[in-house]
Amino acid sequence: MPTYAPMAVELETERLRLQPWAESDADDLRALIAERGDGTPAVERAREIIAAQHAAMATAGFTLLPIRRRVEGDVIGYCGLIVGRATVEEPEIAYELFRRVHGRGYATEAAGAVLAAATATGRTRLWSTVGSWNTASLRVLEKLGFERDHVSIEERAGEVVWLTRPLP
Repeated sequence: MPTYAPMAVELETERLRLQPWAESDADDLRALIAERGDGTPAVERAREIIAAQHAAMATAGFTLLPIRRRVEGDVIGYCGLIVGRATVEEPEIAYELFRRVHGRGYATEAAGAVLAAATATGRTRLWSTVGSWNTASLRVLEKLGFERDHVSIEERAGEVVWLTRPLP
């Protein structure tokens, strides 16, 4: 089994900064999760999620990172790598942004930085899984060079599009 370098956890783009979660990010994470429409998790649950992201970095060598706008300093979402429906060797790229910042290119910009960080780990391919209804995310992934691999039907998620991208 190949050995991979850990993913960089401090990423910067022209407009964004991605860095590890802090406990003080719990309220931003709660608000982001609440936007999904499933209720607002308790602060303790948000802290558990943040702790799980730190643990993922320690065990898998990659994680999800909060996205902050450099000028405003506010958290606008997260982006990074997860095992998800994939593997440690070929992880998934994942991102979620607050609705108030949709349509400004932030997802593409953050995911581009994560792609570069994933390449630096020595990995040769990434996956992404997206609900077929999520045309905005599908467009972001297409811009980043992901191509459709197959579609699956899941009881909870419905129709899921699997995309892949070779690295570099």
